[in-house]
Parts: sequence; C-alpha cells; structure tokens
Amino acid sequence: MTDRHLTLMAVHAHPDDEATGTGGVLARYAAEGIRTVLVTCTDGGCGDGPGGVKPGDPGHDPAAVAFMRREELEASCDILKVSHLEMLDYADSGMMGWPTNDAPGSFWQTPVEEGAARLAELMRRYQPDVVVTYDENGFYGHPDHIQANRITMAALAMTETTQKVYWTTAPRSMMQRFGETMREFGSDWQEPDPAEAAALAEIGLPDEEITTWVDTSAYGPQKFDALAAHASQGENIFFLKMGQKRFTELMGVETFVRVQDTTGAAVPENDLFAGLS
Repeated sequence: MTDRHLTLMAVHAHPDDEATGTGGVLARYAAEGIRTVLVTCTDGGCGDGPGGVKPGDPGHDPAAVAFMRREELEASCDILKVSHLEMLDYADSGMMGWPTNDAPGSFWQTPVEEGAARLAELMRRYQPDVVVTYDENGFYGHPDHIQANRITMAALAMTETTQKVYWTTAPRSMMQRFGETMREFGSDWQEPDPAEAAALAEIGLPDEEITTWVDTSAYGPQKFDALAAHASQGENIFFLKMGQKRFTELMGVETFVRVQDTTGAAVPENDLFAGLS
C-alpha cells in the first residue's frame, strides 16, 4: 500500500469487542504491513464466569473473570496479528441500568478527562494515522461503549495529530439480514416486542450514509477464530453458532462512518487508509 510506516488504533470497551466490529480490518491491515494498536478500556469483569455463571450470581468472581478474559484477549490479538495491545483496565460497568454502572472505579464513573488523558498519552506514543471507535451511542447504548467514544474524541482533541477518524457502524440492510440469520440459527429466538423492535431498527445507519466499506472477507477465518478465542463468553456470542463459512459470508465487509478527515479522500471509500501515503 505504501512504504511509509502507518498505524491504525482501535479503541474498544471490552475483551471480544475487537473481534466483532474490527477483527477484519485489524487482520487485513496487519497483513498489509500496517502497525495495529488495540486499546481495550475495561477488564471485562462483568462477563460470564466459568460454567456460564452470570454477574451478580453466586460464584461470579469479577477479578477471576477479568484475568480469564485478559488471557482470551491476548489469544485473539495473536490470531489477528495485532502489533500492540494496551489495557486501560477500568472496571467493567455492565449493561445500562446495572448496579455496576455506579461502582467506584467503573469505566462509566470515570471522568472523561481522566480517561482521555491516558488515551492521549498512548496516541502521542503511537501516532496513529487512523483511529476507530464507536459512535456516540456506543452502537447499541452500552455505557462502556459510550464512554469509549467520549474519551476517544476528547483524546483526539488533545492531540490533534490523527488524520482520519471513524466510528463503527452497520448498514440497515445488514441488520435486516442479521435478524433473518438469528431466526435461522437461534431456535430459542423470540420476536422482539414493538418497543424493542423500534430500538433495533435504529441501530446502524441507512446504507447511503455509510462512508466506508472495507472488504475483509479474506480474513473471515481469522476474525471467526479471534471471536472463538473468547470461549468464556461463547454463550453470548451468537456469531459462533453460524460456523466459519456462513460467518464470513455475513461479516465479510466491515463498515464505518468517517467523522474526521484531513486527506480529502473521496467517499464512499473502501479503505481506511485512502488518501494516506
């Protein structure tokens, strides 16, 4: 692509998030010689424990879950050939409305300026040309995803060196196909009530509003294996039920909306590094 050393930084909330929305671009750009930096903001301690024990249930140990998920994250990064993993290690805040939202030390309770300052330090160290994170609603309203967006945008304002900034998104056409696939593979799939259906309909963007469509189908097996590395969360990772082939068919293009740019590259584009040299 270029002889100049380029860097992609992806800022995610939890272990396993890196594989779902950006596993393809992390694998693709690593294969193309781009330096890839993953920043994971929380320890994932509100994930499932051994045997599927849920947060708040007897036997759920957040510290043990966090340790287990760190090992899984490192395995995922090995599969995706991520150059550098950085952990901010804030406590997982859990889903919106959980008591863990209010826990001291949780990511949701962390002042934005504090998290942004730590992230800005990493941006100054790695000098990313491209930064990827979630949109302002964290894609689906998860507090840690929302907070990741907030600290990322604040850190970018502090550093003012990154040339292209993207938010992950999904085309509404794909969300429709995803619902059909859920029904196909999820025997216990229940149709959402009208309120839930309306909320789901707001996830992602109309196809014509998406600026960037990156073909990552050649890296579908890596993306699937990276997601499978998070075995402790397998009960919650619906995509693993599809098998590698069907997963790649559905998830072989990763989509983004470009929110900052200094290159003037035309959109729609098919490369996060379009306009960079």
